[in-house]
Amino acid sequence: MGVADLIADVLRQENVRVTFFGAHEKTQQGDGSLGEFWAPWWRARASEGHAFASHTYDHTYWRADLAAASGGHDIRFRVRPSSGPKAGQEFVLSGAAYCAEIKRADDRLRQLTGTDPLPLWRAPGGKTSTALLKNARACGYAHVGWSAAGFLGDELPSAQYPNQQLLNKALRDIKPGDILMAHLGIWSRQDPWAPAVLQPLLQGLKAKGFCFRTLAEHPTYAAWMASPASNKTR
Repeated sequence: MGVADLIADVLRQENVRVTFFGAHEKTQQGDGSLGEFWAPWWRARASEGHAFASHTYDHTYWRADLAAASGGHDIRFRVRPSSGPKAGQEFVLSGAAYCAEIKRADDRLRQLTGTDPLPLWRAPGGKTSTALLKNARACGYAHVGWSAAGFLGDELPSAQYPNQQLLNKALRDIKPGDILMAHLGIWSRQDPWAPAVLQPLLQGLKAKGFCFRTLAEHPTYAAWMASPASNKTR
């Protein structure tokens, strides 16, 4: 959450609404990104009309699909969270347990914001498998990736990928309908991406005729969110 306040300021100034995918990760201040310290920040974003969705509670990376346990029918997944009590450890979750990990962040965001998160999720690192995506859909969550041009590079080392280079690339390559991805803070980047790139990016895209919407209005996900299958998350 190192640049969370700066990002919120830019979005407010530019009148842009986004979708925040939340996981409970270590923060420079307070008790983690979904902790009580940051609760006022999340409530403020809800009041501004932003949308919310799960990034798994412990930022749990998918590592591999595994066969069902002996005599069982459900696939299992090897995972490694980067947060929480098992951070850095590899272990196995059943399909139901992985869904619970998605839902836990969903439930916490609902508690923090007072609004229903979208029936969507984003896998940490964007790492998924066909089986993982199918499993999540069966639990009521459709996965959201990002467009190739929408990888805005804020997690790349700033020495090799300076802000101006990232801005130029995004302004050149982003196309209508693209889903853009950035973070509320990256521990490793020495030259912070936001707000240095975010505001000129939004202004530059507006000058080219772009507008911005939350994923609640994205045509790829509208039918899913209106379907009975997505209501399992409520």
